[in-house]
Amino acid sequence: MDKFKNLRGTFDILPAQLVKWQNIENIIKIQLSRSFVKEIRTPILEMTELFTRGIGENTDVVSKEMYTFKDRGDRSCTLRPEGTASVVRALINNGLSVKPQQKLWYMGPMFRYERPQAGRQRQFHQFGVEFIGYKSYRSDVEIISLAWDILQRLGIKHLNLEINSLGNTNDRKNYQQAFTKFLDKNYSSLDSDSQKRVNRNPMRILDTKNKDTIQILKEAPILVDFLCDESLERYCQIKKQLKFLKIPFEENYKLVRGLDYYTHTAFEITSGALGSQATVCGGGRYDNLIKLMGGNETPAIGFAIGLERLIILAGKEYENDRLVDVYLVNKGSSAENYAIELTRKLRKLNIFTELDTSGTSFSKQFKKANKLNAKSVIVIGEEEAMKKEFLIRLFNDQYKENKEKRISFDDDYELVKWLKTNLREDL
Repeated sequence: MDKFKNLRGTFDILPAQLVKWQNIENIIKIQLSRSFVKEIRTPILEMTELFTRGIGENTDVVSKEMYTFKDRGDRSCTLRPEGTASVVRALINNGLSVKPQQKLWYMGPMFRYERPQAGRQRQFHQFGVEFIGYKSYRSDVEIISLAWDILQRLGIKHLNLEINSLGNTNDRKNYQQAFTKFLDKNYSSLDSDSQKRVNRNPMRILDTKNKDTIQILKEAPILVDFLCDESLERYCQIKKQLKFLKIPFEENYKLVRGLDYYTHTAFEITSGALGSQATVCGGGRYDNLIKLMGGNETPAIGFAIGLERLIILAGKEYENDRLVDVYLVNKGSSAENYAIELTRKLRKLNIFTELDTSGTSFSKQFKKANKLNAKSVIVIGEEEAMKKEFLIRLFNDQYKENKEKRISFDDDYELVKWLKTNLREDL
């Protein structure tokens, strides 16, 4: 029988690999909780219309990359390709969109039918932050600085922040008209993919990787020249504040992001640690999205970070698993009963405890403890079981004389005292 294989663009995360994932996720969660950002969880499966309306029918995500199918009720369903639209839908559905201000984060798998490559899969993991109801330019600065600080806390090297302003709806419309005229004039010189986008999603052409088209775009009008006074002032204040916070940035007038719902601030954080500039974080303001999807007119800004990229970029120090506090060596029927009872007691005390259930010789069990780098061992043999006691000691020969103690199974006070003295002061 042929072996089953995972689908292209999907992968298994094995226990040894998950250590790094979990360490990074925990740091992210701590940073977010310190900023009073609260978690929200939304379904993986949504109605297709949510994304066609929210992201934009003419975007590459909707037109080329979504996993869409009909369910048994003949409803068009889609595996979520991003998180913002789902968060907005959840807020509207649950009557939360009327709340004045909310700071939310999400984390989980997303799905896009893309060409698999390093740090990019068809099932990928993303965490994002959304500030709902925040209008001031200061909220733009806060969310950019939050993303920047998280990446720095994780030790990501060679970070580069790029920013741009897309202006308000009218600014963007005026620019798009001028840009489309430029594209029509140079249509024959554009690459085939860009030609297809001229009438469908012209601003997406600014993201092209085609060298010839990039050369042509050097003569294209730039969006910043079409900003009204209010939009321009907002953009200037953001730049001024970022300089004050000593967060370095570059202006990228071709940065528009790939989704239709963005207004005003757009930003990306890249890292050169992979050898070429790779986007780690992307975000921007989307003041029109909530109203577009049936909610009240509500300003909002957010960002998303791909976890796969973080796993590649984060240092090896995050690969270290939590050490075993106590390895419980035991042999004999009576000893085994006491061993499992003691294991439960230790785990309730938040002691990381590994119980040996192999029934092999003491020497083999000690080898396993050594392999796991256990901080200490508890030994229970038939003799200890008869006396209703156990031997506990640090798993290091140099401490054998003064760090070893026999304790009665009923003497919880002495057990906790030893653990506090030798392993965990916080008990």
